[in-house]
Amino acid sequence: MFFASDNWAGAHPAVAARMSGAAAGFSTAYGDGDLDRAVYKKFSEVFEREVAVFFVSTGTAANSLSLALYGKPGGISFCHREAHVMEDECGAVEYFSGGGRLLGIDGSLGRMDPAALEKALGHFFPESVHTGRPAIISITQSTEIGTVYSLQDIEAISTIAGSRCLPLHMDGARFANALVALETTPAEMTWKRGIDVVSFGGTKNGCWCAEAIVLFDLDLAREMAFLRKRAGQLFSKSRFVAAQFDAYFHDGLWLENARHSNAMASRLAEAIDAAITARLAWQPQANEVFAIFGDDMAARLQAAGATFHQWPAPAGFSGQLGEDEKIYRFVTSFATQNDDIERLAGLIR
Repeated sequence: MFFASDNWAGAHPAVAARMSGAAAGFSTAYGDGDLDRAVYKKFSEVFEREVAVFFVSTGTAANSLSLALYGKPGGISFCHREAHVMEDECGAVEYFSGGGRLLGIDGSLGRMDPAALEKALGHFFPESVHTGRPAIISITQSTEIGTVYSLQDIEAISTIAGSRCLPLHMDGARFANALVALETTPAEMTWKRGIDVVSFGGTKNGCWCAEAIVLFDLDLAREMAFLRKRAGQLFSKSRFVAAQFDAYFHDGLWLENARHSNAMASRLAEAIDAAITARLAWQPQANEVFAIFGDDMAARLQAAGATFHQWPAPAGFSGQLGEDEKIYRFVTSFATQNDDIERLAGLIR
């Protein structure tokens, strides 16, 4: 019963098979092979416009280089105060941007509040060499706590960004999970709503190690190429990343995987909601479920083989925690089985 993270899941068999198939023979290195170029074209088809695609090894690299691309001296990146780029990148964003700062914005349950963003931006206008200056805004889709920005939410933030001539970045480590939750298209969730650059994640959703920076401003592609190389993120045998994305997009596998993991999360949430020994901290929207129960329950579940993590109460959490109660996170994946949910639900009951 592995619910600690979707990073714990292996690779989908179709992805593993495609990688194995790419192992034979020779191919031009450093992203210039036939398979690489075919996958770049596929990304453009998926997003319904020409895009520049840069394979990288991790979501940390994708986020850090995306924000660094728009960095400037004294530059500040605005994000939710509990966003992954703020809490879980070990200073990589600041490092790759050459000392740029991150400024956390308030918002309920993982989503940046537009009014709070507007207020924070107002502190830096007019620009001052003493305070620094805004460089970029970043949102996480889906968020760190399993909630999703609606298309209207994205547009509201994009409108603010546009009024300040600021680019808008989307951390899409769980891009597919948010996409299927909204029942929309990649284009509608990104550039049609004012997104300029996406950290596009595949690793959490069935790939072995496949992340990409998707850039909508083609004029900046050359700059990103140099940034990626300098950061040590240019793969020589990039065909193995391309092979993963090739299988990932084939016949909609990426969407199928995300629908499955979201459905497993929904089933788990229903089981928790129906229990008398546990309760939901808030309603999940993607593939992360947060439950409230006591220390004894946590110990019993872990002793029975369930893996999950304790989680701090986020901003906007309106529930009450008993003296021995905590919030725990359960993450489902493409590899989560119905039996896993049933076993865990039985233990909770």
